[in-house]
Amino acid sequence: MNTATKQNISYVLRGLVAFLFLLSAVAKMYPSPYFAISTFEMKQLVPLGFPEGIAVYLSRTLIGAEIALGLLLLQPHYLKRVVIPATVALLVVFIIHLLITIAGGGNSGNCGCFGTLLPMTPLESVFKNIVTVALLVWLYKLLPAGSDKGNFFILTTVLFASVLSVFMLAPIRPQSSDTTFEVGAPIPEEMAKDTVSAEVDSITPATENAKSTTTVAPSENKTDDAKVETTAPVKAEVPAGPAPKKTVYSNFFANADKGKKIIALFVPGCEHCRDAAKQMTELKKKNKDFPELQIIFMDEEAEKIPEFFDYAGAKYPYKILDIVSFWKLLGNNKDTPGVLYLWNGNVIKEWQGIEGEKFNPAALAKELNKK
Repeated sequence: MNTATKQNISYVLRGLVAFLFLLSAVAKMYPSPYFAISTFEMKQLVPLGFPEGIAVYLSRTLIGAEIALGLLLLQPHYLKRVVIPATVALLVVFIIHLLITIAGGGNSGNCGCFGTLLPMTPLESVFKNIVTVALLVWLYKLLPAGSDKGNFFILTTVLFASVLSVFMLAPIRPQSSDTTFEVGAPIPEEMAKDTVSAEVDSITPATENAKSTTTVAPSENKTDDAKVETTAPVKAEVPAGPAPKKTVYSNFFANADKGKKIIALFVPGCEHCRDAAKQMTELKKKNKDFPELQIIFMDEEAEKIPEFFDYAGAKYPYKILDIVSFWKLLGNNKDTPGVLYLWNGNVIKEWQGIEGEKFNPAALAKELNKK
């Protein structure tokens, strides 16, 4: 193979691998940088054991590094000595992580390599990374010794600018919610002590202080207008359904743990969430005893909430939760739309995502008819 052919192949390989890295970085910021990066943190980094305070910086740094490597593969400075080995090392780390994921949880779900733009299973991503490493090794062998230029300032500048640009596109925001709960845990440990007892004397129904007045017919020893009044407290009754429990949802809706309720976790712009809300509106029209629907919206495209209710065909009580807190509440291994059927704070049935566990209106109707 002559020198010109080797050079042409090296250009193609550099362009191809650079494109993959730049596409991966851009995809991790789709459809909006803050939403996508926060989702990447909660679904990829936090489950790996990274604290939230570190994950917010690590996510942006990793994406910035992907942008930097993609750009640096297109320039000649320290290409063979630094850029290619660093790129291979990063891919090897990704491969090891993916293999551990497959060994521990199987090959299901989206690995997050290309965000939600191009979903890939962990095994597909392993194959893609192995092919990319092979291309980089080939590129390394094609480049002649001493071909690198030596301006290290180019590398540091591109890396710093790339990472900084990601931090500027998706600034770190404080969580707007003061609710404290563990990721994916519907009932936090710190709230467990507040669980309501099922004993009759611990429950205060609305009629506990009500008085009953009885009018008795006048006796012979009383005047005609004499009346005898007796008062007696109405006996407290145990509410229907399972023993009451305290859930985190009562932090958002005071009556969430009382009786039958539907708690929905939706994204205003999500088509599947809108469809689920519309299906519940139809169920409500057919069932006069349909439980109250209460919605917790993610603070992503919140301006579309009026449009959401127009599509659903009805308006419902709702709260808006910042993106990170929303994913923590839903659970990092779950997806929207999330729908829970609660009875006295007990989760009777739960649906999530758009695949096997997606919301099923017929299944909800069936559950509501059960005693």
